[in-house]
Amino acid sequence: MKKVIALLLTVVMIVSSLVACGKDSGNNNGGNAGNTSGNTSGGSNSGSSETNSGGSNTSSDEKINLTMWCIATESDSNRHAYEAAIADLKAAHPEINFTWEATQNQEYKTKIKAAVAANEMPDIFFTWSCAFLGDFVDAGRVYCVDEVYKKYASELPEVMMGNVKYDGKYYGAPLTMNIVAMFTNLDLLKEVGYDQAPTTYEELIKCCDALVAKGIIPFGCSGKETWCVTEYLESIIEKTAGASVLNDIFAGKATWKNDDVAKGVEIFQEMIKKGYFDPEGMALSNDEVKANFIAGKYAFYMNGTWNCADFYNAGIADKIQVAEFPVIDSSKSKMGELIGGPSDTLAVAASSKNAEKAAEITFELARSICKYGYLDGNGLPAWTPNYDTSSINPLTQTVADIVAKSSQMVLFGDTAMSADKANIYLDYVSQIYASAIDGKQFVDGLAKDIQ
Repeated sequence: MKKVIALLLTVVMIVSSLVACGKDSGNNNGGNAGNTSGNTSGGSNSGSSETNSGGSNTSSDEKINLTMWCIATESDSNRHAYEAAIADLKAAHPEINFTWEATQNQEYKTKIKAAVAANEMPDIFFTWSCAFLGDFVDAGRVYCVDEVYKKYASELPEVMMGNVKYDGKYYGAPLTMNIVAMFTNLDLLKEVGYDQAPTTYEELIKCCDALVAKGIIPFGCSGKETWCVTEYLESIIEKTAGASVLNDIFAGKATWKNDDVAKGVEIFQEMIKKGYFDPEGMALSNDEVKANFIAGKYAFYMNGTWNCADFYNAGIADKIQVAEFPVIDSSKSKMGELIGGPSDTLAVAASSKNAEKAAEITFELARSICKYGYLDGNGLPAWTPNYDTSSINPLTQTVADIVAKSSQMVLFGDTAMSADKANIYLDYVSQIYASAIDGKQFVDGLAKDIQ
């Protein structure tokens, strides 16, 4: 039943995010997760590129050769889901000679965009939806999957396809969806008198002040991967200006020159000045920051809920609370306004010599990756679960409850915007974290350079 609830809550969320991303995302850049400057929100991944191929006793000359690129490196939380799904695929399709290659998140964004530009793409490729994928669709590089989707529509609700729909046509198979959560180490909070994550902004500030006085670092954030900074900044802006405002800005329907957005930036920088963030974080990768959180160095870690699996597997689930960042301005925002949504997607290159077959395989893979990823606790399912979900870890169940109560979601900015705009945005975000510019310079600069 928890899984059914999770699906329903996902639908509720999607309805909101589709306004900014779905039907119009093919051409107007409206729309989460992926950075276009080599910094991403889609998830934390590290490790060098690695290639995997399926062995077989049958000559490859007698088979259909298909290749896939993704970001499921050895350290990625979704690695097992991909390996299990591919194993199932090979068992079910001996006629396919399937090879795949995983590249670290940041490098992947540069790699796939270069491949699209050169029209030298694999048959199947991982992508973030909305404007990130939309740029490739606009370039004519992505195969339309309308006909293949019809075969899977009973398992994959149409509402889940909104973020891969451009000019009325579908160009991808969604996997899972995630939100940004404030993961809280309850053991550290108990040291300063708190038995749960703060539910108001005022309480959060008091808690952080107490943590700093105790010599405990409140937050850890990677400065090397700008998408990690956006997990904090976008949550703060959303809870200051409101989800609708941020959605409209990302969709290009409103200007960045907004006093509430500037205020959100200033709040974020004030938290940095007060010592709430690990100063070493500027030079750390997200994997290093997450490892520090697991080791008990930080009280809070704001990142995608795909991390639930890693925390559960690390044996710290009993001391971790999954929470929502509190409201800062209650006249403009409210609890239930979240950053995130369905974004992780598999798509097919229009240049594939076996595009139709690749599309069928893509949907089979997407369904299996969704299943195994969900069972592992790496996100909520885009596909309707038709299997036993009683083993879902409690952290992911909490995420489902949070999403079930959500009223609106804002897709990650670096995915919601086109590549060029996202690059500009991420550059300004990095300057914010380094305190090189203030809130006014942030909104004025983006208003001038983007809108």
